[in-house]
Amino acid sequence: MRLSLKDAESLKERLSQIPDPRMPRGKRHRKLSVMTISLCALLCSATSFAAIAAWAKSCSQNMLKRLGCRFNPKTRTYEPPSEPTLRRFLQDVDAEAVDAALYGWLQSLSREDTTLAIDGKTLNGAYQENGRKIHLLSAFLQQKGVVIAQCPVDSKTNEIPELKGFSERNLGRML
Repeated sequence: MRLSLKDAESLKERLSQIPDPRMPRGKRHRKLSVMTISLCALLCSATSFAAIAAWAKSCSQNMLKRLGCRFNPKTRTYEPPSEPTLRRFLQDVDAEAVDAALYGWLQSLSREDTTLAIDGKTLNGAYQENGRKIHLLSAFLQQKGVVIAQCPVDSKTNEIPELKGFSERNLGRML
């Protein structure tokens, strides 16, 4: 799917509304830059904090500038956030706010496509703090190939009882 400049600006606006979990003192990188770098790296198959940092480090100066990275006047270069900075930020950011922002943006891209597939899946290799596997209920736009909403399902039930609350909370006007 090709994005227009308007779509990219819409994503930027939604990401900027996510609360910054960091203390004001000592911030070196803007929240929007860290979020954008993380999102781009994840879309490029980065699967760890180290991989996200490596992706950012491999970016050209022009790309780092476009991603909103910090300009260091001493070295006269744009500097991406380090792995510890990315890790701390991503561990502390409100995951539900990120989900809401991204899913809302994806829904705005696909107004004409309302054919939804809803299915539950168990995440392979992902576990809750109590040691149980994580089960998710997801809504998927079939024509676009995009997951637009998801929520955890209690392991003591299946996705059918969760579907009504899921659709009210996550899909709103689409259903």
